[in-house]
Amino acid sequence: MADDQHELGTADERALLRAMLDAAVKAADPRAVISTHLPKAPAGRTVVVGAGKAAAAMAQALEDHWRGPLEGLVITRYGHGLPTRSIEVVEAAHPVPDAAGHRAAQRILSLAAGLGEDDLLICLISGGGSALMALPADGITLEDKQAVNRALLASGATITEMNCVRKHLSAIKGGRLAQAAWPAPCVSLLISDVPADDPSMVASGPGLADVTTRAEALAVLAKYRIEAPESVLRWLRNPASETPKPGDPQLERSKARIIAAPSMSLAAARTVAEAAGYTVVDLGDRVEGEARDVAFAHADFVRELAAGRVPVRPPAVILSGGETTVALGGAGGGGRGGRNAEYALALAIGLDGLPGTAAIACDTDGIDGSEDNAGAIATPDTLSRARLLGLDPRAALDAHDSYSFFAALGDLVVTGPTHTNVNDFRAVLIKG
Repeated sequence: MADDQHELGTADERALLRAMLDAAVKAADPRAVISTHLPKAPAGRTVVVGAGKAAAAMAQALEDHWRGPLEGLVITRYGHGLPTRSIEVVEAAHPVPDAAGHRAAQRILSLAAGLGEDDLLICLISGGGSALMALPADGITLEDKQAVNRALLASGATITEMNCVRKHLSAIKGGRLAQAAWPAPCVSLLISDVPADDPSMVASGPGLADVTTRAEALAVLAKYRIEAPESVLRWLRNPASETPKPGDPQLERSKARIIAAPSMSLAAARTVAEAAGYTVVDLGDRVEGEARDVAFAHADFVRELAAGRVPVRPPAVILSGGETTVALGGAGGGGRGGRNAEYALALAIGLDGLPGTAAIACDTDGIDGSEDNAGAIATPDTLSRARLLGLDPRAALDAHDSYSFFAALGDLVVTGPTHTNVNDFRAVLIKG
């Protein structure tokens, strides 16, 4: 649909929203940030392993800046691969693990286990690595792990809760990869997509000690009433399922360096907004919760700001990052759409055509859930245009069918894989 058919869907507002998203993604591009974080080359071999949506781009960037021989293997999502010279790139499934990721994870563990004291293991870790590098613990099948993963994704559990469970069901995550590499040092280069940038939580921390416990993993399953396979429960009740903890001597040579983080991307978007004359309200990069609940809360804040009841005057832009969730319970769940498009739809419903507003919500990896869009844009006429097309916004929200809703309006944001991942990016403009 052409821009002149949108109220506030003017080229200026839409271009500004997209420019902020582009700046946020660029700030997290591994090819632009990796060079200043590289460790010193060892006397022996340098083996590179890793997993995540940015893994191929990180491997490519490392090859461009490393002086000396490299070898290794990284796993990324299907369609996110890039050409490399020395580091093999394997593509696998996300968000539910598959056999390709399983086989590649076995190879990665073997590479780490073959290192000596004078060698170096570099782990290139980014969001999505938990599902991509799937190596179930003893007695747990890949099918068992897939079942738990699907249940967690549908439950509304936070990323912190999901990764706690994933660590304790894995033979490679939660520090076990670094344990396998001992006595070689393990340096993890991280693109963070987790709240508070906890290095041990990015892709479930394969190269770092874990502070969570198997008891907490069991509590997460109970909290969300997840009917895990008996093999999973049996393993979590076994003391052997406990992950390596801080102070473990086999992890004393393990270090982490965050090369990109959500806060860096929000700062880049802020620069774009301020250059356009907008006052920025930064809600931070740790926003979690059900996508629609977050959207309704943000809509309330926008109304307060537009009415002059907060100490910020339009034109203003509200920025936020973090990772919301979508619980697929109840009668809904049959539609298409990820958490960012769902946020945009709920925000449009909450604002109910409030003049002078527009918003974008996207996943910085370019893929919102399992669809081909990064997210969506909402404008004051979103609901009215939808109704002219015979669409029911509330019914679409209840069915988690935000993709179909915004596709009909021409308001999906499609970027393709960005080869990075610092989680969700949201910007709401209030022109006043």
